[in-house]
Amino acid sequence: MADTSQTPLPGIDRTEDRPVYIVGGGPGGLATAAALRAKGVRAVVLEKADQVGASWRRHYDRLHLHTTRKLSGLPGLPMPRRFGRWVSRDNVVRYLEKYAEFHELEIITGVEISRIDPAPDGRGWLLHGSGGRELTGSAVVIATGYNHTPRLPEWPGLSSYAGELVHASDYRNAKPYAGKDVLVVGVGNTGAEIAVDLVEGGASRVRLAVRTAPHIVRRSTAGWPAQRTGILVRRLPVGLVDRLAAPMAKLSVPDLSSYGLPRPDTGLYSRVREGSIPVQDVGLIDAVRKGVVEPVAAVESFEDGKVVLADGSSIAPEAVIAATGYARALEPLVGHLGVLDDHGRPVVHGGQTSASAPGLYFNGFVNPISGMFREMALDAERIARALAR
Repeated sequence: MADTSQTPLPGIDRTEDRPVYIVGGGPGGLATAAALRAKGVRAVVLEKADQVGASWRRHYDRLHLHTTRKLSGLPGLPMPRRFGRWVSRDNVVRYLEKYAEFHELEIITGVEISRIDPAPDGRGWLLHGSGGRELTGSAVVIATGYNHTPRLPEWPGLSSYAGELVHASDYRNAKPYAGKDVLVVGVGNTGAEIAVDLVEGGASRVRLAVRTAPHIVRRSTAGWPAQRTGILVRRLPVGLVDRLAAPMAKLSVPDLSSYGLPRPDTGLYSRVREGSIPVQDVGLIDAVRKGVVEPVAAVESFEDGKVVLADGSSIAPEAVIAATGYARALEPLVGHLGVLDDHGRPVVHGGQTSASAPGLYFNGFVNPISGMFREMALDAERIARALAR
């Protein structure tokens, strides 16, 4: 619940001159706060929810990190060995709670920041918060998350659909869909994993609407995780990685063209640079080959209660789950500062700041093949070094 009183925020010492404010209490925000604390820089985390790790608490039940435990720890505290190699959603939440406690981070919950402006006196930044509060910080780190606001396409005729339609952000498990005909829209990692979850949970039919065929990679091959390969090749030229990835994909992933899921016609790393991360296989390949997950054409519209696909066919699922992604939703917060590109993404991240907004940093808005947790940890250290200077 948001704090709407007009009294000073508990835990914030008004006599101390302008701390660094971190907006967002997820892994990126917590990692940055810990890295700053280690450098002797006071940082205050502002989280709009009532607990840290809010977005992770909302994810579907079966979710595990697609990156290894060893390469997903945040600065100053490794993930416990008992969590296993692929850490579950619940254990990620436990880790974030323990992380905040271990580092004795200064966290204020129930506070939502709606806009950030340069401080009137030219020293730092003015944050406009819930309840009419105004906070002034020497610097600000935005860590509100890559998956912030669910994005649902404005499909024509959607109001005519009488079945259940939810965004993937509202999907928890397959129990409500047992015995039902379900269409999953979107074949990113979320859509692919939800489709497999539905099959295992007893849905009578599962179809997967595909607009652009994804690159599919094995999460691990002979014990070697895909993440380590991503780390090794991340700084190589895009064209070279594309050429190296193509034969490896043919060796490790079967051709699913006859099942309606052809190999992509663009290179793996080219797609990554465009923001499309490969799908890590956690059962999709076998499900497609067995025919229990049926790839179909993309959704174009809804008509007379049916779903119209891009190939002209119509289907009538009982439920539609839209794994159609998220928006960063940074425009109201910082869109007026010239720090976002045409797609609403920060133009800089980590230890860099924009020339138009010195002292304004971003963490958690890139999704590299080397792993998001790992990247947030590295960017947290870079931000801390920059601010300590």
